[in-house]
Amino acid sequence: MTEPLEKRLERAMAELHAAQEALSRTERELRETSFAVLSSDRAVRATVGPQGELTGVEFLENKYRDMSPQELAASVLEAAGAARLKMNRHVMKAMAPFTEPSSNVPELKGFEVDWERIFGPEVLRDDEEPVRGGEQGPAWRDALDEDGED
Repeated sequence: MTEPLEKRLERAMAELHAAQEALSRTERELRETSFAVLSSDRAVRATVGPQGELTGVEFLENKYRDMSPQELAASVLEAAGAARLKMNRHVMKAMAPFTEPSSNVPELKGFEVDWERIFGPEVLRDDEEPVRGGEQGPAWRDALDEDGED
């Protein structure tokens, strides 16, 4: 026997209300979230806020004094980019339940999100960039040696 329309509608409205409350709670939690990441040379810690905005930069152990401006800038950009990526992935994980269809109400299909379009393709990679062996740093650091400036 099929369930009466009124009962199905009541159940759908209850699930929709619960989803709205959960979404509001998730949004509040995300607004209070931040991530800090160290650069690979451990000279810089960058912190980003809930929208990926840079909220803090710390220069650790006076390492910046022995760095060229290009090296310091690269360390800041690396740490900030990694923190922003971490925040983006956190947002994706927090919002994932709202993208899935309802198990109780088949008519509520969830919503589709193009995370790649919002955050860029790196957010969909499963793993972080592998660390290169030995003292060799990330590939973008190699460009510092090729710019001809000392």
